[in-house]
Amino acid sequence: MIRAELEAGTGASIGMAVDQTGLRTGLRLWFDDLDERHGPVVDMKPFGMRGYRVTLGFGKFAGEVIRQIQNAGPEDVRLARALVSSINETVELDLSGQPRTDWTIESGTFKITATARGLAADPDEAVTLVSRDVIVPLMAAMAELIGYDVIVEEDSDEGAFEGAVLLHTVRQRERNPRNRLLCIRLHGERCFCCGFEPRAFYGEAGNIIEVHHLEALSLLDAPRPYDPATDLVPLCPNCHRAVHTRRPVPLPLEDVQKQMQAFGWQHGAM
Repeated sequence: MIRAELEAGTGASIGMAVDQTGLRTGLRLWFDDLDERHGPVVDMKPFGMRGYRVTLGFGKFAGEVIRQIQNAGPEDVRLARALVSSINETVELDLSGQPRTDWTIESGTFKITATARGLAADPDEAVTLVSRDVIVPLMAAMAELIGYDVIVEEDSDEGAFEGAVLLHTVRQRERNPRNRLLCIRLHGERCFCCGFEPRAFYGEAGNIIEVHHLEALSLLDAPRPYDPATDLVPLCPNCHRAVHTRRPVPLPLEDVQKQMQAFGWQHGAM
């Protein structure tokens, strides 16, 4: 379960092993293609009676990856910081003495330490919570800075007109798994347009909420700072398809809602 959530949230293959060094068993995780020596590594160990401490650091030979992180673009940095900031404030975070909203990785000595206390007495429940709410956003932030590519499948009816490259960029940004992760962490999984919550209705099979840019990146007159907290909203597949029936400028959410209201729909009634 932990590996599946990490790979879904980071877009990268994850390696993991049980850490039996010390008095209490822990868990060690890393990006599989970088191994434990050449990239970021996360250690999770029990802390106190009902707590866990998560430490993210870098392997001894991670110099190349650190240089790649230092060259990350402003948009990638903003998303990485937003992912770390989304960690619940009840979790104590130490980012090498830097604020959680404005940190940088300057060398291989950079370390993030997250301490969660007062967790559930059930160890399986506690591990699941820490993995989902702490490890996943930390590793997703590193994946964004490292620059793991997002695979984009082009539709057969696109690409034959001027501007297709820009539309491709928007599609890639929307499908970025880190965007989806952050959007859900900030807004939940309820459709911003109709109020439907697929997971509550379908259970685990309802993991189908999608991410929508309120302002298409390809239509900006000039570059502007990208704020994942305010520029993204979750939409159910039906509403997302409805919004994008108009191209190249998507329909405003309000227009789709008005159309639905004309047929007697009420927000959240689905």
